[in-house]
Amino acid sequence: MGKFSGVLLATDYDDTLYSSDCTISQENRQAIARFVAEGGLFCISTGRSYINFAIQMERERLPVNTPVILSNGASIYDFATEESLWLKYLPAQAPVHLAQVCAAFPQVGFEAYHQDEVYIFRPNEVTQRHLTRCHLTGRPKAIEEMPVPWIKVILQHPDTAVLHQARTYLQTQWPETYDVTFSNPYLLEVTARGANKGLSVLWVARHLGVRPEDIYCVGNGLNDIPMLAVSALSFAPANSYPEVRAAADVVLPSCDESCVARLIEHLEVRYDNR
Repeated sequence: MGKFSGVLLATDYDDTLYSSDCTISQENRQAIARFVAEGGLFCISTGRSYINFAIQMERERLPVNTPVILSNGASIYDFATEESLWLKYLPAQAPVHLAQVCAAFPQVGFEAYHQDEVYIFRPNEVTQRHLTRCHLTGRPKAIEEMPVPWIKVILQHPDTAVLHQARTYLQTQWPETYDVTFSNPYLLEVTARGANKGLSVLWVARHLGVRPEDIYCVGNGLNDIPMLAVSALSFAPANSYPEVRAAADVVLPSCDESCVARLIEHLEVRYDNR
């Protein structure tokens, strides 16, 4: 039994734990090791899907000791037992709806995630950058030929204003069907309604018997705001979007300054004083 026994720390991956140069600092690794050695539960909550995060688990030897939240909360997977614990697919009518979106915004393309494949429609420069960063290959296909169900869709365009219009369209046409959020200015992520990082963090906490007052979350993106809302004390790195910094209780140094290590230092003081 350590001082962090029963304490859950959930961190976003890209531009939070993972720095802008696509590394995890040694300082972050050492701090996480201290946290886990004291009984802490270290969870990653990412927009990445299983097929590309499994690559990261292997490449980075990530020090998680809880189930991992994937696809912005649409999936929860235990890499230790190789077991899917929770999935929330997009509804069956999603291909029809996405075809309607793409007809309304002919400059927008997307990635659709189905099992171990990524299908792409009308790829653009953003698509290629994203697939390269995630070490994935997209398979071009007509929307009606893409296998279903999809776990998530990522709408893509180099002009964020166009994606804001597409988000408004989705939310207006089908307000009770989808959660729609930006993971960065050029990636608009679409999941089933109720599939978000906040609800998934609460699911993991209940699964592990963690009390609400012992949940701590950190993230830089708009898709992280739901999990900051369920955190007993919420954190955002300095490189976060303004809305995320405003939603956080504590603004940390940037992802390039080992922000997760700085967060754990906050918790070490907080739990030393209890």
